[in-house]
Amino acid sequence: MGKGMKAGKLPKQKQPDMQKQLRQAMQMQAEMERVQEELNQKETTTTAGGGAVEVTVNGAKEITKLVIDRDVVDPDDVEMLQDLIVAAVNEGMRKMDAIAEEEMSKVTGGMGGLGGIGGLGL
Repeated sequence: MGKGMKAGKLPKQKQPDMQKQLRQAMQMQAEMERVQEELNQKETTTTAGGGAVEVTVNGAKEITKLVIDRDVVDPDDVEMLQDLIVAAVNEGMRKMDAIAEEEMSKVTGGMGGLGGIGGLGL
């Protein structure tokens, strides 16, 4: 330890850097929250079965619209309809995740070490 330094204390010239980093982190978090609010307003639409099932998902990962073509409704094959709905919903969720990842990486500069979207509850 250098002369005049006490254990557990940083040299004085380092403290402003830490304050600056903390301020930048707080600004980044506020920006990420703003982007998440914008994402919640976005929607993406996906289809399955050649368009027989269409699902619209928003950024909050809520299904906002579900359209089922009458021709695909077969009482003797409910499982096929269920599979098409699941496929369309899952694709919609994947698409919205990709949109969110892209938007958040603009804020974080691609730094995944911040815990990503889930790490901040976003």
